Amino acid sequence: MRDTANNRPYSMAVSALRRVLRPLVRIMLRHGVQYPALLEILKSEFVDVAEHEFVLAGRPQTDSRISLLTGVHRKDVRRLRGAGNADLTMPSNVSLGGQIVAGWLATPGLTDARGRPRPLPRLKASGERYSFEALVESVTKDIRARVLLDEWIRLGVARIDSDDRVVLNIAAFVPESGLEEKLYYFGQNAHDHLAAIAENLEGEQSRFIERSVYYSRLTPETVHKLLAIAEREGMRGL
Repeated sequence: MRDTANNRPYSMAVSALRRVLRPLVRIMLRHGVQYPALLEILKSEFVDVAEHEFVLAGRPQTDSRISLLTGVHRKDVRRLRGAGNADLTMPSNVSLGGQIVAGWLATPGLTDARGRPRPLPRLKASGERYSFEALVESVTKDIRARVLLDEWIRLGVARIDSDDRVVLNIAAFVPESGLEEKLYYFGQNAHDHLAAIAENLEGEQSRFIERSVYYSRLTPETVHKLLAIAEREGMRGL
């Protein structure tokens, strides 16, 4: 059995996990996910990861070994094995909206010289080559452009200007007020970031870019300047 009391890497891992878990617990409490529910989620994840990622070459993965690896009782291992995990389903308006934004950004004539989306006339009209209505219809015939636009306006993804043109929020296609959409992106982004960190911790060389700097003497004015720079360069990267 591992001597956890005198194992410095173990202690450091626990300390790091406590820090990682604190904002996650805050999110859970705000959305009604209580401790018993978290325990069941953790139990399921421990079993699933052990079953698929900690296999011995040429040896079948047994309930007993998974129980030994995870500390989960064999009865629960047997119940949870093969059950799989429900992925966070992409909200339909994110899936459809992503396709439309991709078309907006990839179609010649719909962006300016710097690659930013041009405002589009809301409706198709004679003499107009492009419009938001035509863009939506090029992606789907099932959802009317007006219905999608109303949802985008509600979420802060787009607005209508004084010339009745649809203006896309270029900050990024992450809705400002849609909770389901924010939770979806939270799951996607946090998973990928933590997966990259896990990979870098295991290997001798870092396979994924993970860079940060800490400095304790920044003034509020400097923070605002750095924020503007980070937003500008981040959008350039996107």
